Amino acid sequence: MKVKLKKTLLKDYEKKTDILKAMAHPTRLFILDQLKKETLCVCEINELIDADVSTISKHLTVLKNAGLVSRTKKGLQVFYKLEAPCMLKSLECVESVINKK
Repeated sequence: MKVKLKKTLLKDYEKKTDILKAMAHPTRLFILDQLKKETLCVCEINELIDADVSTISKHLTVLKNAGLVSRTKKGLQVFYKLEAPCMLKSLECVESVINKK
């Protein structure tokens, strides 16, 4: 059965696109990959990435707004946790495509 793209269905695809857009940056993919191993504070993420803290914070905000990560504040430190590890499985598929080239 064929389905037409109506407004309600289009909105669902727009939500999916927002998540994919959040992932569509090399630094954000790296952050997600690191968070699959453990929860990290901003200072630890900063040690892994050659960028200023404000840039890293912007990337983390994009990921948080997309629902891919959550954050917890403990004292002065902010910790980030991966909330959607299933999204990283899509990267395995991307890697298989890259390896075929």
